[in-house]
Parts: sequence; structure tokens; C-alpha cells
Amino acid sequence: MAKDKAGDKTAAGDKPARVPKKAYEAELLRLQGELVQMQEWVRDTGARIVIAFEGRDAAGKGGAIKRVTEHLNPRVARIIALPAPTERQRTQWYFQRYVEHLPAAGEIVLLDRSWYNRAGVERVMGFCTPEEYQRFMRQCPIFENLLVEDGILLRKYWFSVSDAEQVRRFSERAADPLKQWKLSPMDLESITRWDAYSQAKDDMLVHTDTDTSPWWVVEAEDKRAARLNMIHHLLTSIPWQPVSRPPLALPDRPAGTGYVRPPREIQRSVPDHAATLS
Repeated sequence: MAKDKAGDKTAAGDKPARVPKKAYEAELLRLQGELVQMQEWVRDTGARIVIAFEGRDAAGKGGAIKRVTEHLNPRVARIIALPAPTERQRTQWYFQRYVEHLPAAGEIVLLDRSWYNRAGVERVMGFCTPEEYQRFMRQCPIFENLLVEDGILLRKYWFSVSDAEQVRRFSERAADPLKQWKLSPMDLESITRWDAYSQAKDDMLVHTDTDTSPWWVVEAEDKRAARLNMIHHLLTSIPWQPVSRPPLALPDRPAGTGYVRPPREIQRSVPDHAATLS
């Protein structure tokens, strides 16, 4: 299967064998158990983690984020998916609205798309000026160096998918009422601008794939493999250690005080819809 220099597959060929479902589920559960342990290390040490998820539309970023956070404490691990900037935000320093979402001690922030919107969709769709784009490319490595220098553990993942697989996933979404909300006019536009997005990604990596803050490409033709590979890489790249916790013992329930509760009949109960199914 041919690839362009950006790593996105551009010619359809033999599709890689999919990870078997049972093996996938078993390994995912094991990795999620380690994510929970890493979360406890983050809370115990006051570490700060930022994970940026970028890539082609329909490449599987959202599914990966869902599996990462599935068993984590939402007070520790937060998903940030910012809408289009307001008119006021458009007049701010470009990185300003992202800074306010950066983690405090003991927090993990997952960016469902990040400041790299400017290097991708904003550039391709003409939502920023050439001067704003060039300024971003100059400032982004400096901005990320400041984050890393301050102690933030920054990980950047690019989910790579072929044009044929992208169209297949778009078609699946269009036909599924439960997934149609995932398909936006901007997604459809990405089909006709494949080469423009390829060039935008190539240029982005030239300027922002640094030793201090490298990009990690996740091959995402197989969503199962992509999730396992991304989570495994995250776990092995963060210097976490298991945190010992004292065993929890449930206290004995004390004897009642004689309090008599009001009858349940006077409360409003949710109708038993489940009982109608049998």
C-alpha cells in the first residue's frame, strides 16, 4: 500500500488484518487497568499531563479518547473539545483560550483537537490569514517548549488513515442515525481537499515535530490496533510508578435509631419501562 511522505495511506491495497475481538478486549482491559494506576500516580505526585489528539477526519480520535477515559475519574481526566472561537477570542493571542484549560497538579487533559487547528483546518479552509498561520508556526514550538519546561508532560498523537477508509467510515456514519451527528459539512469538505490537508500536515510536522515535543503517528486503518498502540505508547512514555494504597475496609452498619421513613407510595417513581420488555 503506497504512502505519501506524511504517512497517510493514499492508495487502496490489501487492508491489514484486524486485531481479533477477544484479544483486543482482553488487552484493552489490561491497558485500562494500567491507566487507572497511572491516574493514581498523577494524583499522588501532582503530575500534569496533556495529550493532543489530531488526525484526519474519521481517523478514530474520538474512539481512542473514549477508551482512554472510560475507567478514569472525570475529576482527574478531562476531555477538552473547544468549539469555534467567539468574536472576542478571535482578537486574543491565539493560544490564550487553550491555556485556561491546561491541567493543574494531579490532572490529565485530553485535547480532542488542539491548537493545531490553525495548522490544519484553519489553513486549508482559509479561516486564518497567511500572516496568522506563519506566526503560529513560529510560536508553536516556543509555546510547547514553555509547557514542557514548566513540567507538563505533553504527548501529541496523529491518527493516520487512508482516503478509501475515510470515505468508508463517512458512508457508515451517513447511513447510521446514531452516528450522523459525527458527520459535519466540514468533514465532507475534507474529502475534496485531501491533498491540501496532506500538505498542511507535512508542513506542520516540519515546524513542530521537535525533540522536546515530538509527534507520534498512529496507524489507524484498524481502529482496534490504533487504540491499543496509542494507549500502550502513552503508558510506556510516561514515567509513572504504581502507587500503594492501604486496603479499604467497609465499616459495620450501626444499629437503627428507630427513624420511620415515609411510605414510598407518596414519592414520584420512574415508570418501570423495563418490565414491559419481557
